Amino acid sequence: MKQALKYHYKYPHPSVTTDCVIFGFDGTKLRVLLVERGIEPYIGRWALPGGFLRMDECAEDGALRELQEETGLAGAYIRQFHTFTAVHRDPRERVITIAFYALVRLQEVKGGDDAADARWFALDEVPQLAFDHDQILRKAEQALRQQIHFEPVGFELLPEEFTIKQLQNLYEAILNVHFDRRNFYNKMKRLGMLEQTDETVNPSQKKEAYLFRFNKAKYDELKQKGFRLEF
Repeated sequence: MKQALKYHYKYPHPSVTTDCVIFGFDGTKLRVLLVERGIEPYIGRWALPGGFLRMDECAEDGALRELQEETGLAGAYIRQFHTFTAVHRDPRERVITIAFYALVRLQEVKGGDDAADARWFALDEVPQLAFDHDQILRKAEQALRQQIHFEPVGFELLPEEFTIKQLQNLYEAILNVHFDRRNFYNKMKRLGMLEQTDETVNPSQKKEAYLFRFNKAKYDELKQKGFRLEF
C-alpha cells in the first residue's frame, strides 16, 4: 500500500492535454497540419495533433512528444498561445488543454500512435474538426496575425532563398490582405533583414526576379527585440 502524499488534494482533478497548431506555407496558401483520429471519440475525424500530458513532463515537452508520435515531425519550435478550459470540451472527462502553435517548412508527415493519417490542409479547405479544435485553430490564426506585426515571420516558412513575391504572398496569406509590391519591398528593405543574392529565377516570361535570403543575425535581433510593422 502506497504511503499517502502529505499534501495530496482529495478533490477531483481535471486531466491536462496539449494541442499543436502547426502552420506551413506552400508558396501561395497557408496550411495547417492535421491528424485523422484512429480511436474514439471522434474516430475518423480530423484534429490537431496532441494528447494527454504525462506526470513527468512539462506542457512543452508533452506537446513535442505527441507531435512526433502522431506526425513524425520532430524539432519544431512551438509557442504557447492559449489554454482552453470549457467544461464539456471533451466527452470523456473534464479536460483542460494547453495550446501551442509553430511555423515550419512544409515537409512529409505520417500518421502514428493513435493517428490513422497526417496531412497538410489549406486553411480554406479545413474540414470540421474534432473536439473544440475549430476554435483552437481560429485562436491560433489570430495569435499569428498579431505576432507578424511585432516579430519578423518568414525564416521558418520560406525556403532558404526566395523572391520578394514569395515573401509578399506569405504575409498576404497570413493577414488576408493585398499589398502594393513596391511599398511592401521598401518596408522590408528598411528593416535590414533581407540580403539580395546574385541568383535570379524566371517566374514569368516577361521578367527575371532576384532571389533573397534572410540576414539571420538581423532577423534574430529583430525577433528578440521586437518591432512594429505597419502596412
